Amino acid sequence: MPEPSAPRIRAASPADDAALGLVDRLTWSPLHAVMPEPQPPYDSFFDERHPPGDFLVAELDGRVVGYVRLVPPTPLAANAHVRQIQGLAVLDEARGHGVGRALVRAAVEETRRQGARRVTLRVLGHNTPARRLYEAEGFTVEGVLPEEFLLDGAYVDDVFMGRPV
Repeated sequence: MPEPSAPRIRAASPADDAALGLVDRLTWSPLHAVMPEPQPPYDSFFDERHPPGDFLVAELDGRVVGYVRLVPPTPLAANAHVRQIQGLAVLDEARGHGVGRALVRAAVEETRRQGARRVTLRVLGHNTPARRLYEAEGFTVEGVLPEEFLLDGAYVDDVFMGRPV
């Protein structure tokens, strides 16, 4: 089987609803999820709080394989200079092809394009692969809420990371 091409990152559109919903369900894991595993009947991926304009989509060979959600962390003017990654997902079959890295880089570039100065995120303390990726892309730990979540019977830290753009 030939190697897939480099990931293509683009803005999401309403037509991506079903594909992104599938990515979201297939990538659910207690490694990064604080919400229960989705069960049918499934809601729409996009809704009033999660419009297409908040998402960048990753494609490999024309197929949707991941996304990142990038939003202002609050509606306050006092931190309008910050964007926050509030969701990053890559299908297992697309891992190892630079998709996650391309999405993080695109989020940083989109933050810059929007005129913001910083990008932040929250990651579960036990999610070592994601933390390594973020650190490799210039994010540093800026705070930790110890044992913030109880997941699968274990307490897990909530790690805040950020970087300038």
